[in-house]
Amino acid sequence: MLTTGTLAKETEKGFWLFVPVSSEREREEIRRANKVAAVEFSDARTITAQQRKKAYVLIRCIAEWWSDTPAECMKEISKLMFRKVEPSIEREPFSLSDCDRTTARLYITYLIEFCLLNDVPCGEPMYKLAEDLPKYTWACLMKKRCVVCGRKAELHHVDHVQTDRRKISHIGMRALPLCRKHHNEVHGMGERDFLKRYIIEPVRIDERIAKVYRLKAR
Repeated sequence: MLTTGTLAKETEKGFWLFVPVSSEREREEIRRANKVAAVEFSDARTITAQQRKKAYVLIRCIAEWWSDTPAECMKEISKLMFRKVEPSIEREPFSLSDCDRTTARLYITYLIEFCLLNDVPCGEPMYKLAEDLPKYTWACLMKKRCVVCGRKAELHHVDHVQTDRRKISHIGMRALPLCRKHHNEVHGMGERDFLKRYIIEPVRIDERIAKVYRLKAR
């Protein structure tokens, strides 16, 4: 599970992190999660030119899909929708000319998830635009989209098992969503070379992914 929080307290041994939850489902996911969490601190440096380019590519794709809405109008609509769903971002408007890099990364991730969930056609391979590769892979898994090309995907287990997969729990195993073409390719060249070639990251199967693919979770 990926979420955001704030530093709540400093002690001699470290820091306390406050993680807000917006639903009972999120609260339950955190209760079930491992007690060890990966922490990434906000990058207050100004948005990069590459991030700005990625954002505008995605905005134009969504604008064309959304009944040919003007791109500038679509930018403001998408920023408003983003601020409503991202708890770590202040409700005040932000600009793609001078926002911080963390805001830019989260905004680009939101735009990619929007495209995946709404079948927005994008000419650019989505993994090349992703700022948060694990979150992008997770969204592709949930939508059953190939993490490389966006076509209809099937589940590829990065962690191989030597027993009947129908009889074991899949929770925690690493996976990728791949179309038939790229599924054959990874088996032909091997995991390491495939991941290096496309610069993608597998994610560990959680209960939501297991439900989508009807995998044994217990």
